[in-house]
Amino acid sequence: MPEDLLETALAEGATARDDVPEKFRDPETGSVRVDALLKSYRELERRLSQRHAPPGPEAPEEERARHRRALGVPDGPDGYEISPKHDLCCSDETINHRLHEAGFSQAQAQLVYDLAAERLVPLIAEAAQQFEAERQIAALRAHFGGEERFRRVAAQVAAWGRANLPPPVLEAMSTTAEGVIALHGMMAKNEPPVARRADDGAASEETELRAMMRDPRYWRTREPEFVRRVTDGFRRMVGGAG
Repeated sequence: MPEDLLETALAEGATARDDVPEKFRDPETGSVRVDALLKSYRELERRLSQRHAPPGPEAPEEERARHRRALGVPDGPDGYEISPKHDLCCSDETINHRLHEAGFSQAQAQLVYDLAAERLVPLIAEAAQQFEAERQIAALRAHFGGEERFRRVAAQVAAWGRANLPPPVLEAMSTTAEGVIALHGMMAKNEPPVARRADDGAASEETELRAMMRDPRYWRTREPEFVRRVTDGFRRMVGGAG
């Protein structure tokens, strides 16, 4: 016998209503009171939002401390465990104090230091390199008697160096005031062109000097002692010009 669809629908409806608490059902008809359900949901949502919201300044200190710990904020600034990515970006007591006052978690504090190493350190190195270059140029202006004469000398030395020196030698000696002065002295003495020496020792020395020129201490941070070692090395290769 075919199933009575009306009876089936009524039975399913009765079963569904049995799952609804009495307070959400109309006592006369047994239908679901949507307005009561909606009111109860809004109250539940309000309570959940209050539970996860940060406690206000009037809340007890213990409650605020529990909230900070739940977010990963240490109990004090000395609780941050920072792993520095660069020697210039090590953990700093003053910075950690400010991070803690702002409610930074361990992960957020570490991110601050990581970003400083990734973004600020290269900028500092670039500024230091620019400062060192300006200092070297100022020394050359003073040595050659002013800006105008230095520009003339620079053009002459550059042309002579391109014609007489291997490119790595000219490049290395042109990066310091001492090297430029040495080049000018070689030009003034009209020394013969410098040929690449073929012996193994010279080849090995040139390879080492080229490797030093690729070192960030030479081309980026311009560490004076390191740059001087490169310049002196090439100066020896061209005959000890001083």
